[in-house]
Amino acid sequence: MIELPEGLAPELVPLSWLVGVWEGTGVVEYPVGDEDEPRKYEFGQRVSFSHDGLPYLNYSSTTWLLDDDHTPLAAEMGYWRIDRPNEPGDRGPAMLMGDGPAPFSTVESVETLRNTTDGFDVEAAIIHPTGVNELYVGRVKKGRIDLATDAVMRSPNAKDYSAATRLYGLVEGKLFWAWDIAALGQQLTSHASGQLAKVD
Repeated sequence: MIELPEGLAPELVPLSWLVGVWEGTGVVEYPVGDEDEPRKYEFGQRVSFSHDGLPYLNYSSTTWLLDDDHTPLAAEMGYWRIDRPNEPGDRGPAMLMGDGPAPFSTVESVETLRNTTDGFDVEAAIIHPTGVNELYVGRVKKGRIDLATDAVMRSPNAKDYSAATRLYGLVEGKLFWAWDIAALGQQLTSHASGQLAKVD
């Protein structure tokens, strides 16, 4: 049974099972250029999903190689939320307050956001320190999240990266994930996957 974190915005109830700190391991296996074999290595990972009472989750991930030095591998951070039309009571843009009461402030009102597949539409904005920003859209349903990039923005000197999909699933209390990417001239191809256990 999933327990709701104290102070969680009702709009985040469909994503509440993500909240916490997760740690585990995974593997990267991805073809690069004309190399005969894909690059393959194992890594450790720490993922955090937190909230501050507003209708989004704060997300961060750090990874490191499973070598003697635990060499840092990659990091990313961002925000996850239910994808729905803006209402007058929503905050923004920038630091502007909304006009009127905050929308979807009860679990009952959030239920009206269910989509035709009996889940909820979701979006995730993820930023990489390598000059890549991703906007994912997808759906969450019963402990599973399917995401696909709606937009990818790269800085002028970032490496080629054009699209991605991500899958997250809660299985027997563990968080499993898989990430496919289109990068370095490759079509959308399996890139990395991991298995994490909640540690906090």
